[in-house]
Amino acid sequence: MSTRGRAADRHIPVLRDRILDLLAPALQEQGSVYVDATLGMGGHAEAVLERCPNARVVGIDRDPEALALAGERLEPYAARVTLVHAVYDEFATVLADLGLPKVQAALFDLGVSSLQLDETERGFSYSQDAPLDMRMDQSRGITAADVLNTYDAAELERVLREYGEERFARRIAAAIVREREREPFTTSARLVDLLKKAVPAASQKSGGHPGKRTFQALRIEVNEELSVWATALPAAIDTLAVGGRLAVLSYHSLEDRITKRVFAQGARSSAPEGLPVELPEHAAYLRLLTRGAEEPSAEEKAANPRSASARLRVAERTRSTKGQHR
Repeated sequence: MSTRGRAADRHIPVLRDRILDLLAPALQEQGSVYVDATLGMGGHAEAVLERCPNARVVGIDRDPEALALAGERLEPYAARVTLVHAVYDEFATVLADLGLPKVQAALFDLGVSSLQLDETERGFSYSQDAPLDMRMDQSRGITAADVLNTYDAAELERVLREYGEERFARRIAAAIVREREREPFTTSARLVDLLKKAVPAASQKSGGHPGKRTFQALRIEVNEELSVWATALPAAIDTLAVGGRLAVLSYHSLEDRITKRVFAQGARSSAPEGLPVELPEHAAYLRLLTRGAEEPSAEEKAANPRSASARLRVAERTRSTKGQHR
């Protein structure tokens, strides 16, 4: 358990008021269900409980420490809160286990949480030396050190290129393989030193810290973030009641690309071209509530620098697709 203060003092929920404005209309009926699929330290869930007195909250997180901290924060609303230790691609299973076939609203706040960034020993940050762990759930799975020490050069290059969008992926992968033969990687400082040498100085001046892309790539690989998200999003849409709303906060283009594609697919007709009348089963089943991806205001970015890369998309379920293939 962390001893570094209350969740409310450590976490500023990104785009809180905008998300509440978009989700609250779906949470007015008695017994309506809001699922916070990436609960973190509970800031968005707390806001929903305050704004929507008829709503029940189901909070899901893969990080046991986050669940404990959020539980303390949400204690005043305990009668309306259920917390579940799970990864968000288990969304539908969690709801089935709770006897909740449909929900009225849900939020996915993707990426690494403030809790994980702030706890040095978790190894998510390239600014401080720490064990190369990066697991959001430290009870299972491979660590970042395992990736660095066991993947071959081609696989390391793929991870860095695909998940970090790193231009110098091949050069970095080769350097990692050479360096680990001398001694396996265990802490972040040694990796950062390697990256400072491998990434050209000119690129470091224009592209920011040389560890940013590699650390992102390792984190995504360790936690299988993109494959988990590609599974979780359609499943979450399937659980939305008609009129239900789903909000997604993404922090890099890879996550946002998946969200954009799935939302766009649901928001357009699937009728074959030239069909004189659109059949009901071809009608769009989503309505987009945001115009493209919304960003935090300049004021919010200044007050909370971690919000700077956030992109928000929200969609509403317009019809049932039960028994149909999307």
